[in-house]
Amino acid sequence: MSARTLPLLFLNLGGEMLYILDQRLRAQSIPGEKARKGEWRAGAGHVMNDIISTMFNKKFMEELFKPQDLYSKKALRTVYDRLAHASIMRLNQASMDKLYDLMTMAFKYQVLLCPRPRDILLVTFNHLDAIKDFISDSPAILNQVDETFRSLIETYNCLSDGEFQLIRQTLLIFFQDMHIRVSIFLKDKVQNSNGRFVLPISGPVPWGTEVPGLIRIFNHKGVEVKRAEFTTAGNYVTPQREGSFELYGDRVLKLGTNMYSVTRPVETHMSGSSKNLASQAKENIAPNPLAKEELNFLARLLGGLDIQKPAGGETGFRLNLFTTDEEEEHAAQTRPEELSYKVINIEAKQEPGRRAELSRILGELEVAEPRPGSAEKGEDLLALMDGL
Repeated sequence: MSARTLPLLFLNLGGEMLYILDQRLRAQSIPGEKARKGEWRAGAGHVMNDIISTMFNKKFMEELFKPQDLYSKKALRTVYDRLAHASIMRLNQASMDKLYDLMTMAFKYQVLLCPRPRDILLVTFNHLDAIKDFISDSPAILNQVDETFRSLIETYNCLSDGEFQLIRQTLLIFFQDMHIRVSIFLKDKVQNSNGRFVLPISGPVPWGTEVPGLIRIFNHKGVEVKRAEFTTAGNYVTPQREGSFELYGDRVLKLGTNMYSVTRPVETHMSGSSKNLASQAKENIAPNPLAKEELNFLARLLGGLDIQKPAGGETGFRLNLFTTDEEEEHAAQTRPEELSYKVINIEAKQEPGRRAELSRILGELEVAEPRPGSAEKGEDLLALMDGL
């Protein structure tokens, strides 16, 4: 497991989340009245600004970039629940489930298609380039994103190919049991009916490699003595240039760009294998000996995320990721119980509420009982929250 994987996982999933929310906000901003439409579009921009500002909070990013192992899917999902509600927008359980499914399957597909492990960084840059377009009229938030860009360049540009390979393997292990069918992928025939992706056998080869079809044979002195050609099953081409790993530049690679820029319906369905996995075992049934450390980190992350509450008489609005309310309600009723999550809100300033919320986290993540002589369960969390 790579200790440098978490920032890439978080930023890429966050980028996909913003793509989806932007598409749905646009889709829901077409009422009959032009005046209301103008107000709605302004509100949509405000929602995106709030979420992006929270996502790239300086303190949050500092915690994120510290070397550490990935934590559980349930803990990660909790962070995105909180992040998605960092504005006046609200999503109910079924829409949040669908949002997270789309996020994870899109990034899983991008990781699988990366020509070389290092290109995962280009995918991340594509997401951040698009996020900067969302907030191009907000210099303060734009500066937050640029700071994260610089942290990525400083942290990852110096890593070896072997370290990027370890990052890619860590990501694939994280995604290995996720086989959610997505309508866009099914229609484009890049995903099978069982939720598994179809990988292409043609196209550009990784930068720095040659098109397959030639075998060179060398003697013990390193001199080429013979060549043999063979026919390949795919149609490979040499890439024209390498993508830019700088703050500004042409990434060349298109993975990680916004696939929702052309409006089309997106549905998700649980594949048969995923249903079986969900029914066979629930995540985190066995106590995790590292759960205490995981909770400490999660508390620091959640403590840095401030939920925006409507001011005065302003009311929030609900975003629906389904075509109709009936579809959303049906999805909520048919969702496997094992995959349901709750939004966890932590109010660090209120003592009774804080302890209650921390208690809920402890219950959600099923923390191992402390060993004799160790601190009481949740004690460190309370101390951390006091310091935020």
